[in-house]
Amino acid sequence: MIKGENIVCISNTTWFGNYAKSTVQILSRLAKHNNVLFVEYPHTFKDVIATLMGKQNVTIARMVRLEKGLQLIETDVHTKVHDLVVPPGIPVYFLKNEGLFNLFFSVNVFIYKVVLKKALKKLHFNNPIVITAYNPFYGLSLIDKLNEKAHIYYCYDGVESGFFGNRIFDVEDKFSKKVKAIITTSDYLNEEKKKINPNTFVVKNGVDFPVFEKFSKKEVFNRERKRVGFIGSLDPRFDIETVENAVKTLTNFDFEFTGDMRNLVLKSRLSKYSNVKFFDPIKPNDVPQILATYDVGIIPYIVNEVNKNIYPLKINEYLAVGVPLVMTPFAVLPEFDGLVSISNDIKDFAKKLVEETDNDTKEKIEKRVKFAASNSWEARTESFSDILEKFI
Repeated sequence: MIKGENIVCISNTTWFGNYAKSTVQILSRLAKHNNVLFVEYPHTFKDVIATLMGKQNVTIARMVRLEKGLQLIETDVHTKVHDLVVPPGIPVYFLKNEGLFNLFFSVNVFIYKVVLKKALKKLHFNNPIVITAYNPFYGLSLIDKLNEKAHIYYCYDGVESGFFGNRIFDVEDKFSKKVKAIITTSDYLNEEKKKINPNTFVVKNGVDFPVFEKFSKKEVFNRERKRVGFIGSLDPRFDIETVENAVKTLTNFDFEFTGDMRNLVLKSRLSKYSNVKFFDPIKPNDVPQILATYDVGIIPYIVNEVNKNIYPLKINEYLAVGVPLVMTPFAVLPEFDGLVSISNDIKDFAKKLVEETDNDTKEKIEKRVKFAASNSWEARTESFSDILEKFI
C-alpha cells in the first residue's frame, strides 16, 4: 500500500448520493494512509437553475461560496477526505459547433484549474498523484498542468455519445494515450483500453463486506409469494421486455424496484401490474438491510456493446447478503459461474427466477457470502494502490 502520498481525484460524480460509487469507496480507504482531495463533478448554471426549480439537487451554497467550497469530510470508514466543489460552469456538451464548444469549455477549464490550484496550494499538495475518474474532458485539459508525479485514468465504464456528443470518443482516445496508466473495472474494458495504452490494468468492483455481512440471510425464506428485488439506478440500460415478461409470467412473484427513476418508459410499462412496486432511492448504508429481504435479485441490463463493459458493483452486494441472483447475458463474468444465473433469452429469465427460488439452500447462501468476502473494497483498494505504486 502506498503511504504519505498526496492524491487528487478529478471526478465525474459527487461524493455523496443515493448509490455506492467505486471511486468513493477506493479513495475513502486510500485516505487511511494518504492525503486525498476529491474534486466533485463540475456542475453548470443549468444545474443551478434546475435545483432552484426543484428538479435537481446540487450544492448551490458551496458552488457560489455561501459555504466553503473546500471542506474536510469524514468517510463511512472513518477516514477524512478533502472535498472540493468548483463554481458553476457554462453548459457546453450540447453544442454542435466545435468552435463554440472549445471556447466555452476553455472558460470552464480555466475556472476549474484556478480553483483547484488554489486548493492544492492551501493543502500543501506538492507533486500529487492525479486520478481522473471517468472524466476524460477535464483530465485531458489538466494533464501535466498540476505538477503531478503521475496521472492515472480510472475508467469504470465505456463512454457513450448520448450526453457528451461524438467528441467524447476522440477526447478519451487522446487522454488514454497520454496518461501513465489506465485502471479499468472489467476484463472486457481492460482488453479494449490495452489496445490504446499497454499500461492498462483491471481492478474490479467490490463490496463493503463488513456492512453487508451484518444483514446476510441465514436461512431460505419460507413464504408463498416470492420477492424479486433490484436496488440501483433505474436507467435506460434496463431490458424492459425481459422484465415485463417475467412480471406477467410469474404472477405469484412480487417485483420491487428501488432507485433513481431515469427511465420513465420502464415505470409506465410496469406500473400497471399489481405485482410491481417502485420505491424512491435510499442511502447506500440502507441497501444491505433491504437487499437481504429478497428471495432473489436481478440485474436485467440490455445486451449491447456498451453494457459489455460493465462489472456491476451490485453483483457482490447481492452475494454478500446471501441472495441468489439472475442476470441477462450483458457481460462475460466467468468468475461468477455457479454463483449467479445467466439467462439465455426472455423466457429463460423468468424460468431461472423460479429455479433460483425453488432450489435455494442454506449451503448456497453461505457459499455466496464467503465468495463476496474475498471481493471486499479493502482487497480492491490494495490492488489499486499496488498499481499506483508502479508509476510514482
